Amino acid sequence: MEISIIILGVVLVALLCVFFYYVPFFLWISARVSGVRISLLQLVLMRIRKVPASVIVRAMIEAHKAGLTGVTRDDLEAHYLAGGDVEKVVHALVSAAKANIDLGFKMATAIDLAGRDVFQAVQMSVNPKVIDTPPVTAVAKDGIQLIAKARVTVRANIRQLVGGAGEDTVLARVGEGIVSSIGSSESHKQVLENPDSISKLVLRKGLDSGTAFEILSIDIADIDIGKNIGAALQIDQAQADKNIAQAKAEERRAMAIALEQEMKAKAQEARAKVIEAEAELPKAMAAAFASGNLGIMDYYRMKNVQADTIMRETIAGPADEK
Repeated sequence: MEISIIILGVVLVALLCVFFYYVPFFLWISARVSGVRISLLQLVLMRIRKVPASVIVRAMIEAHKAGLTGVTRDDLEAHYLAGGDVEKVVHALVSAAKANIDLGFKMATAIDLAGRDVFQAVQMSVNPKVIDTPPVTAVAKDGIQLIAKARVTVRANIRQLVGGAGEDTVLARVGEGIVSSIGSSESHKQVLENPDSISKLVLRKGLDSGTAFEILSIDIADIDIGKNIGAALQIDQAQADKNIAQAKAEERRAMAIALEQEMKAKAQEARAKVIEAEAELPKAMAAAFASGNLGIMDYYRMKNVQADTIMRETIAGPADEK
């Protein structure tokens, strides 16, 4: 008998747990006390659809207490089933209403489903955010390199959060504007004297168009002097000109050496022809002796003339060399 009572009690407890799981009675009472009209059947259907009824009810209570209109249970449930964050959306709507920011439920859910933090966006609209740019390097017209750092104060643009560009685009545009401003300056001293001229020029370009932010101000935090790029370029150009001149001189020297070798070859060829002609001389003399055109005395006189010529050349050789 006692065992039967225990089993019956366990069964009743299990049935009560199942009943209160599918029929969140206390959650329904909490909603009714808070002024939110929702039926037990709707809560049961949420359980069946795998929708956390506590999340939906808490969001409805928060919206009701904040005086938000147009936020219904069906809308919240549909947003949850679409993969959105119901609590952040309601928090963002409440914050926007308190700050007098025009933000509707459809816009908030669209921002949330786009992957952006809608609650953080509302906070950024109320409290602007300061973004520090990385060091931006630019060269003025006088060839001096400047390294600038800027601080960009931005505010979230609620209407551009869906499809608008993010922080990276803003930083890239600001960096491009700084480079353009410094590059158009005649001297780096002008930039150092008036750094606010960079901010004014960059702001006039409307860099926040098409982005999810509204640029409030651009402040130059620091400017440092880098290298003398103009002088370095001139040195590199001079070195390049020097290398070209050396290459041309080497080319002319090689051509002169080649011409010299060609002249030496021609001289050797002329000597060979002289030697060849001298080799024919004895034959001619023999032919002259045989024909009687050259006598023995003529031969001796020729030898004497040759000996005198050699003697004169020997005596006059050092003077000619000098």
